[in-house]
Amino acid sequence: MDTLTQMALGAAIGEATLGRKVGNKAIFWSAVVAGLPDLDILIPYGDVVKSFTYHRSATHSVLVVALLTPLVVWLITKIHPRELPNRNRWLLTIYLAFATHALLDCFTAYGTQIFWPIEISPVAWSTIFIIDPLYSLPLMIGVIAALVMTRETDRGHLACRYGLLASTIYLGWTVTAKTIAESSFEAALRQQNITYERIFTTPSAFNSLLWRAVVRDEAGYYEAFYSVLDKDEDIYFRRYPSNDALLTAIDDHWPIRRLKWFSKGFYSVSQRQQDVIVSDLRMGVEPSYVFRFKVAEVGNPHPEPVVVTRIANSWNRGLLLRIWNRIWDESAPLGALASSD
Repeated sequence: MDTLTQMALGAAIGEATLGRKVGNKAIFWSAVVAGLPDLDILIPYGDVVKSFTYHRSATHSVLVVALLTPLVVWLITKIHPRELPNRNRWLLTIYLAFATHALLDCFTAYGTQIFWPIEISPVAWSTIFIIDPLYSLPLMIGVIAALVMTRETDRGHLACRYGLLASTIYLGWTVTAKTIAESSFEAALRQQNITYERIFTTPSAFNSLLWRAVVRDEAGYYEAFYSVLDKDEDIYFRRYPSNDALLTAIDDHWPIRRLKWFSKGFYSVSQRQQDVIVSDLRMGVEPSYVFRFKVAEVGNPHPEPVVVTRIANSWNRGLLLRIWNRIWDESAPLGALASSD
């Protein structure tokens, strides 16, 4: 999730676990700690594929942050010596601020190496978009209430707890919505006799009502959309080719192997003039994907690997409007069917 939401979640947890004892210090330190894992984007890996695939690894590991928690609490008690008697409660609060950041990121499509270094395969349940106001706003409202309301009553504290509860219930709803959408996609695939190797479902931008499926087979992939408000479950799967043969002679090249692994097989290979491009199909909408990489140049007889570069993604101005329309109207076009603007 976005860092502001993560900090709001950490602040809400701090208030819920320690706010009554220590006041706004719990909110402040928990928010700071909850934002720290995302600083890994500042690490100079010197390689775009490493930056892409090592993000949300060590800094998002529940094992690593368990080791960091005592150090952070030691720092807090040095700054606030009066908090030493509350050390055990601070240990719980700070660990929860760290760990819930990693856990929440597991609900997105990007993936989180939550058990690094024991298990490095990213966990990506993909039930919530990286920015979802219906999840974030209850947290933020609750935290603001706790900050501005008097500590002489529990009203601010309770408002923060209710905000945390509301956001958690909404997160549970996204799991339910994904289950509904995925079942509908799979039923439609069976009905249309479409054979495939794997399917990935993810919510569209800023909501949990409209869902997108990427369905991969040996030669390409399908893209489809389904709103939980759809009355007709006649889902249309649009097929696109993937020229995987372009990688045949170079698929042992580390960046290519790494991109295949990180995308969990949901990638496409295309040629644009002389460039060979690998796209992560999980994040974006056809034909505009967030993560696209030039990995080789066409050669004779085979493509030649190059220093990998990331291809900038052009924002489609009308996409949000089309998403909104498609939520309510199952005949509204989306994706490559409506990419003329």
